[in-house]
Amino acid sequence: MKFSESWLREWVNPSVNREELSHQITMAGLEVDGVEPVAADFSGVVVGEVVECGQHPDADKLRVTKINVGGDELIDIVCGAANCRLGLKVAVAMVGAVLPGDFKIKKAKLRGQPSFGMLCSFGELGVDIESDGIIELPLDAPVGQDVREYLDLNDAVIDVDLTANRADCLGMAGLAREVGVLNRQSVTEPTWQAVAATIADEVSIDVQEPQECGRYLGRVIKNVNVKAETPLWMQEKLRRSGIRSIDPIVDITNFVLIEFGQPMHAFDLAKLDGGIQVRKPKSEEKLTLLDGNEITIPEGMLIIADQAKPLALAGVFGGEHSGVTTETTDILLECAFFAPLAILGKARKIGLHTDASHRFERGVDPELQQKVMDRASRLVLDVCGGEAGPVVEAKSEDNLPKPAQIVLRRSKLDKTLGHHIEDNDVTEILERLGFAVEVSEGQWNVTTATYRFDMAIEEDLIEEVARIYGYNNIPNIAPIAQLSMSDHKESNINIKRVRSMLVARGFQEAVTYSFVDPKQQELIHPGAEAMILPNPISVEMSAMRLSMFTGLLTAVGYNQSRQQNRVRLFETGLRFVPNETAESGVSQQPMLAAVIAGNQNDEHWTMESKTVDFFDLKGDLEAVIGLTVADAEFSFRAATHPALHPGQCAEILRDDRVIGIIGTVHPSLEKPFGLNGKTIIFELELDALLHANLPLAQTVSKFPANRRDIAIVVDDAISADDVVKMIRKVGENQLVGINLFDVYRGKGVEEGKKSLAIALLLQDNARTLEEKEIAEMVEVVVSALKDEFNASLRD
Repeated sequence: MKFSESWLREWVNPSVNREELSHQITMAGLEVDGVEPVAADFSGVVVGEVVECGQHPDADKLRVTKINVGGDELIDIVCGAANCRLGLKVAVAMVGAVLPGDFKIKKAKLRGQPSFGMLCSFGELGVDIESDGIIELPLDAPVGQDVREYLDLNDAVIDVDLTANRADCLGMAGLAREVGVLNRQSVTEPTWQAVAATIADEVSIDVQEPQECGRYLGRVIKNVNVKAETPLWMQEKLRRSGIRSIDPIVDITNFVLIEFGQPMHAFDLAKLDGGIQVRKPKSEEKLTLLDGNEITIPEGMLIIADQAKPLALAGVFGGEHSGVTTETTDILLECAFFAPLAILGKARKIGLHTDASHRFERGVDPELQQKVMDRASRLVLDVCGGEAGPVVEAKSEDNLPKPAQIVLRRSKLDKTLGHHIEDNDVTEILERLGFAVEVSEGQWNVTTATYRFDMAIEEDLIEEVARIYGYNNIPNIAPIAQLSMSDHKESNINIKRVRSMLVARGFQEAVTYSFVDPKQQELIHPGAEAMILPNPISVEMSAMRLSMFTGLLTAVGYNQSRQQNRVRLFETGLRFVPNETAESGVSQQPMLAAVIAGNQNDEHWTMESKTVDFFDLKGDLEAVIGLTVADAEFSFRAATHPALHPGQCAEILRDDRVIGIIGTVHPSLEKPFGLNGKTIIFELELDALLHANLPLAQTVSKFPANRRDIAIVVDDAISADDVVKMIRKVGENQLVGINLFDVYRGKGVEEGKKSLAIALLLQDNARTLEEKEIAEMVEVVVSALKDEFNASLRD
């Protein structure tokens, strides 16, 4: 909103300069976007009176004038303006005056006639007013007064960018009230003589939608002179608010709009058929707007109509047919309160945004209409003459907004601001804002003002107190907090370490939906019961996931269909397993899952192109398991799973408890999920993974280690892992390392058996082991394997 500084200072005049005033307004939350002078720089221009005006003897378009500027002598000036005439009050640039553009006025002769100055137009003074010819000042303008002073051209236009919640400041009254509050000064509102009815003419008002129009006022004024000239002071106030002068009736309604923030409209009384109706449009009802465009009124939009036709879009725009013209003699002034929600978005439906809709959709004071109607009536009578009838009002008290009742607690105020403001200061701030305040122990009971639609909760009042008190007056105090060690076990592994490990190994983290397609989930977990959502986003997202497999496999298929030849994804999240013993009927288990597909490595000229296999993902999983420093507690065991390939599937165990599954996706699932080639996936319980053994420092032996390799033959069905566990069990402290480095089946090994080549590393911290001791230890290991697995040394 743009407003004139001098107009504001007519209401409230704080002892601060322009820059300080702008800073105050900005710091109060009404950001100043710009400050511009109302006229360019010039000097030496005064008010003069044309006392003689005759035709130039040698030029048809020039006039020779004598101008009274208040001195002892009249000034001769040659003027070419067509509107120059006897008795006119004009703006005279004297000899020595400097006009915009550093144009200096000097003595001159025009076609032989002396000219000691210049009669100026608005454009020549750098004032943005469209006019033909020189400035025509009011007849009561004091001769000899500086024009800058008379027209108040030392003024500035301040442009304020208001947020949507501050509709109360969309008028000079609201802005002045705000400045008065900030500077602890009272506001002087303009006064006028109330308008009493001198005729009985009136128009009936029928509000058919009281929930959307809680108050509607109308007043007939007859015998007005629409051809009268709008006073220069009003034109200037409108211009400095960004509104051009049109005619006196429109100018007056615009003036009170800027003055009080209340939109008004004037109808040509002769064009009305019967009384006024505030109603919804009938089917396919049309209206030609003031801008000449004909529209079909959208369904649900509130309109103003007479008994026969629509007249205007309520709170948005007037109609062309009923508008005031130069032939108008009788008018109907209307002033109303429309509920914000009744106007919100309606103008944009038909591609409009007007000053009226801008205010109504944000909220107009429901108690303002009587005052504004009287103000506009007085201005019409003063400018255009006429006779006023009584004010007719239709009012629905139940549908008018009521002030909010809010309790502001001292404890809440201090806690939120982190600063104590004295009780008297808080009370004064709230009262200066126009609120009714009752003070009780430890709190303020506040009744807000009708013009503050943004006041609803306690925090709103706290913001107002802080805003008016001044954010700069609240000291900067660093927050005080108690620092304490976080309560966690050192042995717990942070999930961030797991994520970082997988990212470092080339994985990307995926986030998939917890609800999945029940048909796809049935393929992975046939016959398993799942939790079905009562109100899903879609049928394809109606079941809660029983594992991470569904989402990850869908993601793999999505990526492969978009030419991604190498996919490595992992995800952490919850799975939802129905459980009657759980309070909610479902157990929510944190899980870690990962999937790989495509090539082992990105294409490179030094690397052979290979497809991923089971052991690639198993290696990644073992790297994650390595974070636990408890590798021996984990093991893998052959298993079956409906979604995984037989013979390429293993359970993941920790301390002999199954915590997950790993394997190659079954070929039957490739087509349903859009998979291209071999896909390997694993899933395990996070809670079982995130506990680590704390490392224990051990002495590094100074003595050499000895390696002995053995090759044992066992049945093919015996797990190599079981063999290694047995060796570790019977080995003594000197057995510091075990490594299975070869598995052989073929020539030299009996059918149904396999050869396991195992390296044993022996070392003592106190001495060098003798050959005899080493041999005895190897013998103990071989004997134990023979007893447990019927193993024999390979020849």
